[in-house]
Amino acid sequence: MYKAFITLLHKWHVAALLTMLAVPLSCTNDAPPMGNTVTGRDSLPVMTTYGVSKLITDSGVVRYKIITEEWRIYDKTTPPRWEFPKGLFLERYDNKFKVDLRFAADSAWLYNQNVWKLRGNVVIDDKTSQSHLRTQELYWNMQTGEMASNVHTILKQPQQEIEGTWFRATMQNGHPTQYHIRQSRGFMPMGDVAGPQPNASDNGGQTQADSTQQPKRDAPVSHPKTRRE
Repeated sequence: MYKAFITLLHKWHVAALLTMLAVPLSCTNDAPPMGNTVTGRDSLPVMTTYGVSKLITDSGVVRYKIITEEWRIYDKTTPPRWEFPKGLFLERYDNKFKVDLRFAADSAWLYNQNVWKLRGNVVIDDKTSQSHLRTQELYWNMQTGEMASNVHTILKQPQQEIEGTWFRATMQNGHPTQYHIRQSRGFMPMGDVAGPQPNASDNGGQTQADSTQQPKRDAPVSHPKTRRE
């Protein structure tokens, strides 16, 4: 009886040991879940960052500050591009770390880290030249300095205010100059250019403006229609 109990206990320990060894072996043999093969790599961003507030240096000196809700970087597209689909706010600093330029847009794209495309409530505020530009779409080539817009654009400066539907400018020394605007309207001070006023006694007491007026005509009179039986 005793020997039978010892034999049964021994078999139980061996079975339990084999079970314990089998469990981890079965776990290690299970392959981890795998996703589908990534295709269309050129259409996927290599990085997506949310809630960005970043300082950018140039030659060890802080030059720019970027604030955006979402920042996507595509490195396999032609050309490579950065996307800011939920808006962008950018500041540029001078050598004394003072803001000399601000621009903002509802959405923005930067191609090859060189050409900006800004769309929706675009505002560029140049503190140095006191220029304020507002439009709904703007292209800015930082290499050539060319700025272009084919939609309604308003440019305000201390000495003038101009608006038009076609705008071109060139950035020189970091400031927009050489403006070209089509279908424009606006104002600029011309100084005192008023000459002597014409005398009312000349031309028989009638000014030139009065002489070009059209003769007055009587307004047409409507007659009641007679009713026929």
